[in-house]
Order: sequence, then C-alpha cells, then structure tokens
Amino acid sequence: MTVRLARWQPEFPVDRAALKSRFEDASRGLTSNAFRPAPGVRRIFVSGFDPFGLDAELRRANPSGSAALRLNGRRITLADGTTAEIRAVVLPVRYADFDAGIVERAYGPRLAAGPGSADMITSISQGYPGIFTLEAWAGRARSADPYPDNADALSGGTYEHPVTAPGLGPGAEFLRTSLPTGAMTGVQAPYPVRLNTAVTEIPAGQQGPVDRADGPTPGSRAVAGGGGGYLSNEVAYRSNRLRLELRPDLPGGHLHTPVLTGTARRPRPVDRGRLRAQRGRDHRGGAGSAARL
Repeated sequence: MTVRLARWQPEFPVDRAALKSRFEDASRGLTSNAFRPAPGVRRIFVSGFDPFGLDAELRRANPSGSAALRLNGRRITLADGTTAEIRAVVLPVRYADFDAGIVERAYGPRLAAGPGSADMITSISQGYPGIFTLEAWAGRARSADPYPDNADALSGGTYEHPVTAPGLGPGAEFLRTSLPTGAMTGVQAPYPVRLNTAVTEIPAGQQGPVDRADGPTPGSRAVAGGGGGYLSNEVAYRSNRLRLELRPDLPGGHLHTPVLTGTARRPRPVDRGRLRAQRGRDHRGGAGSAARL
C-alpha cells in the first residue's frame, strides 16, 4: 500500500511525507488505541512487531505482531477476578521510524496522566522456541550490525562499538523492568516463563564488552540488554524510559514470545496465483475469514 501511495499522481498538491506518516500511524493502531471508558476496568497497553527477514523467507510471521492484533480491544478476566482491557499497536522493524520517535508517539498518550492512561505497559517481540522470556534489563545501545532492519539499513553499532540511538532522551545505560516478574514466572504451562537477567556491558574503566549473567555493574556502558542490541531491546528501553519520565510507578517491561516453528527447511515456491485467489476468497468471506489469518 505504501508503494501505491508513493506512485499515486493526484491532480492536486499533496504532502507525501505527511500522507505516508498518517497511513503508517493509522494502519499500526497509533491513531485508534484509546481505552473504552469503564469504571473498574484495568488498562493494559502493549506493542508487537512486523515480521522481519521476509526477503529470505516470505512465509515468516511474527508472533508478537499477531498477539497484538489478536489482543487489541479484548477484555479479559484476571486471576483476581477483575477485568482488564488490552489495547495494542504494531511497530515497524525499521531504525528510521524509531529515530523519528514512533515508540514515543505510540506509548506517550497511554502514559500521559488522565482517564485514558494505562495501568501497565509491555512491549513484545519474538524470542526463543518453546519459552516466554521476561527481560530484566533494557540497554541504551544499538549493537546489532551487521544484521539489517526491514529497510536493509544498519544501526551503526556493533558488539565491540555500540552506539546510542539518535533522538533518544536522557536516561540510564540500563533500565530494569518493573513488571511483576515473580508472579509472571510462576506460570509454567502451557509454556514455561523465565526471567532473563543477562546483559552485555563495557565495564567502567574498560574498553571491551563483557557478558554478565546477573545484570549490569555500576558505571558500565550498555552494549546489549537481555534482548540484544536490536530494535526489540530498543522498544523496551524507549517505552520504559518514557514511563519513568511520565509514570514512574507504573509496571512496565518487555516480553519475548516463543518463536514460531514449523516452516519447512526447503519450502515449496509460493504460488502467487493461488495466493491471490485465496486473498480474494478471504475478502469475500468477510470478518470471519479474516480473523483466521
């Protein structure tokens, strides 16, 4: 759709950058994630991610984005019998969007004081097979090169030479989760849930990176949080840096979902004719068909 917008030649002036930004924000839920007014209903705000690496495998999905789409707008009953409403956004896997503040635009309205504010925030991304992982620490640095984003762009940071993301507000090198990790790791079925306290840092007075299993040491520089030095770590850092600025008592953190498995090692080529036909059937089938995708 963004390609079609770029190729569109209207007979009147149009601000293409603003048009693309409005489309991106609307399609990702940034313009329609307000909680419904309801006394006594708790409010949980989450984010997921687009699929990534589609150039290598078209069938790839991202369970964090799928979870966000599935949960958005739902009301659930919590263990204590209270009701919670979940609102969600889906974020791009592109450094440029993060540089432009998409995380802060997504989380800011739900962290601002008022009746529409969240009671808890959690960023979500794809993790490891067969396990949910709560990340204890988010690091301030980018260090994932040479692994590119979905626009084939690099961050400029490596494991040996991490960099700070452009436009990032002031904050500590590492931020710790404030989610109720004890209660969350008490759930071990149908998938185990673990708390990951590992980080990579450059210790104070040293030049090289060091892996730490039990969190950062005083005065160190961040290389990678528990989730690495990619955008999954950065969304956790950005959202929780903003949380500490606006709502420091609010629970917040990052969750890695189990990775999707089952794609064949040598998948059959995609039959694009059949794919278009199936999309047509899903479109004609209405909301019930779309919900199965």
